Amino acid sequence: MKRRKFIQTLAVTPAAALPIVSESNAETPVVAQRPQEEAPKLETASLDAAGETMPRFFSAAQLAALKKLSNIILPPLNSMPGALDAGAPEFLDFLIGKSTAERRQIYTAGLNTLNAQATKRFGKAFADVTDAQAAELLAPLKQPWTYEPPADPFARFLREAKQDIRNATINSREYVTAGSSGGRRGGGVGQYWYPID
Repeated sequence: MKRRKFIQTLAVTPAAALPIVSESNAETPVVAQRPQEEAPKLETASLDAAGETMPRFFSAAQLAALKKLSNIILPPLNSMPGALDAGAPEFLDFLIGKSTAERRQIYTAGLNTLNAQATKRFGKAFADVTDAQAAELLAPLKQPWTYEPPADPFARFLREAKQDIRNATINSREYVTAGSSGGRRGGGVGQYWYPID
């Protein structure tokens, strides 16, 4: 019975707390205690704080265009974070990568078209154009909203991207935290998405 009790105790006892038994005399074992050591405490940081995020689905040029588009659609306003502050482009990079093939195609074709139009008209990628030049390229966003999606694939991309950027921003932790600390009603506190680790 003593062996069974010892095995049960051994299963729940951490290795550092086990006694070292040396048998100098077979009748009376000598028990020596190991010194108690504290586990080292490691400092950690989130991946987003440690460095630049790598694109998961979009190419570097597509992600740069999406960041520029996000900043134009939802910039910081009245002490509320904008789409870039909320990490919306990085979240959309993850989300679109896990979406349906049709949705992935809309985004990749749309971002490629945005870069191609910027290069054709202004000789540089969309991420490098000025705000006035970007406004010319984003003219389809000025069309009135309808229940039916636009027939033009580029206009459809801009419409979906605008909605997705807005949703990703206002449902982020940064936006909810800023809203609740700024005197706004914090009804959505705790209902935000976490950064992708």
